[in-house]
Amino acid sequence: MPVPNGIEIGQEAPSRPCNGLISLERCRGPRLQRTKWGGVVDDDLRGSGFFRVSERNGVFWLIDPDGGRFLSKGVNTVRFDQDRIGRTERVPYAETCRAKYGSLQSWRAAASTRLASWNFNTVGCWSDEGVASAGSQLLAITPIRELGASFRLHRRDQIFPDVFDPEFAAHICASAKERCTLRRNDPGLLGTFIDNELYWSTDARGPDELLTLFLNLPSHRPGRVAAISRLQAHYRDISEFNAVWRTPARSWEELGRIGHVVAPFVRMPPGGLNDALETKANLADRAREAFSADCDAFVAVVADKYFEVCVSAIKTADPHHLVIGSRFGWQPPRGVIAAAGRHLDVISFNCYEFDPGPVIDAYAATGKPCLISEFSFRGDDAGLPNSKGAGPRVATQTERARAFQGYVVAALGKPNVVGYHWFEHADQPVQGRFDGEDSNFGTVTVDDRVYDELTKTMTRVNAAAERIHAAAVPAVI
Repeated sequence: MPVPNGIEIGQEAPSRPCNGLISLERCRGPRLQRTKWGGVVDDDLRGSGFFRVSERNGVFWLIDPDGGRFLSKGVNTVRFDQDRIGRTERVPYAETCRAKYGSLQSWRAAASTRLASWNFNTVGCWSDEGVASAGSQLLAITPIRELGASFRLHRRDQIFPDVFDPEFAAHICASAKERCTLRRNDPGLLGTFIDNELYWSTDARGPDELLTLFLNLPSHRPGRVAAISRLQAHYRDISEFNAVWRTPARSWEELGRIGHVVAPFVRMPPGGLNDALETKANLADRAREAFSADCDAFVAVVADKYFEVCVSAIKTADPHHLVIGSRFGWQPPRGVIAAAGRHLDVISFNCYEFDPGPVIDAYAATGKPCLISEFSFRGDDAGLPNSKGAGPRVATQTERARAFQGYVVAALGKPNVVGYHWFEHADQPVQGRFDGEDSNFGTVTVDDRVYDELTKTMTRVNAAAERIHAAAVPAVI
């Protein structure tokens, strides 16, 4: 489709202010010279052989291995075998591509070249890494190593990995060595994701606090012992604690044996208007305020230990590459964001909103670069149920393309943003994948037909991205 006020494929945006309210017509400009990675050639920069981060005039950038100013424009789940139907072995997209391309390698080459033609430069999470070097242009890779999740699964009664367990650090170090060493000298590795959407606090998945989850671990688990020890250090005696928590325990020892500790209050998920409502509720109830403080203090300690151990383990196994976060699924408490900022090279988060601005601001408060690791929009005219899956639904593919443009241009107007990754490459099966999701997230259908309106818009916005971002106005602290 013709995008309103769009620019021609291959054209770049000029060095003038651009934001989400300004059309791409005003971001026209001559084609920029680019490195083989797709970064913009900058005579003031030199390559290190690996991706790194840099701040120029208050605006953050990735710097590619050859010294180009780089924004990671990615697509998730770029793979031949994307999405089995439910729990079956049927993969509709693979069936199509096997008949269309004849072989996995032919598909890789076609998919890689197509992504590059849309001005993407990165294959995101859960992608076939062979795609990155199979086409007409090199693409960066961003693997997810699931270090914390692997320890949580090692202890199946945990929702969040017990960072106080003496085996935690040893497990993370061994897992990082196993999973991160192979690519340590690979210039195409942009950075490593530690985990995906760990549960940090109340969010769409449930009302539990991390503190109550740790208090309800089996009595012998180090995490439960650590949680009780912190509470005991804070409160003078058990009666003062029970004035807030309302447990039946008559001693700290008895608290350690209680079968289930029930949180005395349920908080709203962090972020936006909820923060103001929580503040108001806490001012009206001192017990609630004390409970909130207990939960926030504990999750901040857990986050600091988690990021410290995981980042150190990855850097030991692979000292050359960036550690680009744990893909926050929902905005966590401030203490978690602060801990991430102390340890990570780049903070990554998923944001399924029309306007990512407020969420970006919450993470950018750390002063670290930020990567949007997942976002998308679903069109109701695609013939899919769209009954399960994250993010906004729109009526048509035209609206879907416009939503992409508005979102990305708004994000690039934020000086801390260094990339955005679309979820995902192909649509989900109409029958639903393993978790029931059945949505129009794709750049292509399960029949490998390109969504023309969406991808034309992606091509134009991606081409203009560096010019838009260069004009971002640094925040005034």
